Amino acid sequence: MTQKVAVLGTGKIGEALLSGMIGSGWAPADLLVTARRRERADELRARHGVTPVTNAEAAKNADTLILTVKPQDMGTLLDELAPHVPADRLVISGAAGIPTAFFEERLAPGTPVVRVMTNTPALVDEAMSVISAGTHATAAHLTHTEEIFGAVGKTLRVPESQQDACTALSGSGPAYFFYLVEAMTDAGILLGLPRDKAHDLIVQSAIGAAKMLRDSGEHPVRLRENVTSPAGTTINAIRELENHGVRAALIAALEAARDRSRELASGTKD
Repeated sequence: MTQKVAVLGTGKIGEALLSGMIGSGWAPADLLVTARRRERADELRARHGVTPVTNAEAAKNADTLILTVKPQDMGTLLDELAPHVPADRLVISGAAGIPTAFFEERLAPGTPVVRVMTNTPALVDEAMSVISAGTHATAAHLTHTEEIFGAVGKTLRVPESQQDACTALSGSGPAYFFYLVEAMTDAGILLGLPRDKAHDLIVQSAIGAAKMLRDSGEHPVRLRENVTSPAGTTINAIRELENHGVRAALIAALEAARDRSRELASGTKD
């Protein structure tokens, strides 16, 4: 791995990506970083051995630029980068809701752009990263992007038209599970358990259920039916979930997340 990769706007996800890449065999000397604060840049150098640079230096010296700033800051960053990014640079965007066309219009004609929607489990190397090619990105660019993001979890290629749906399911997905665990923990307390014990019970159950979903090859309906005995405790709980419209609420929530992703793509910031 001799290509230089620069992570611009290195926050928590950007740092997780750096850590994963180094753990997968990338040499720290081949990794460049930019950060808004000098203290943050020095921290990244001390922790990972990477080289802090300016945005302009990253654009000039790196073969691949990974842009991890917030969506509302992306236009300003591109204005700064555009004079320095040759058309042979691969630009990878991790900004929610911003289409590849937004970058292609602001960079040199022919610049390959790949859009990636990852999620916070990148912090524990269990991310789901969804990858889409822009107009000028080739299969080789997609493979290179998979090599990078594969260092922190699983990757999946989709057409860019499906990115908003993937953002709703996967990009925001961890928050839904955290919300569910929070609610179940409160229920455990209501049922008489100490908070710490309720938390441990739920988290381990979630980990076990996730591994069964991933490794068994069974449909989730079949796995649920295996736990659901006639006239038992589980079916009574499922009935209450259905009575309260939990399934419909989840569908509506995911549609709302998808719609917000589309608003971001159209430039809506409110």
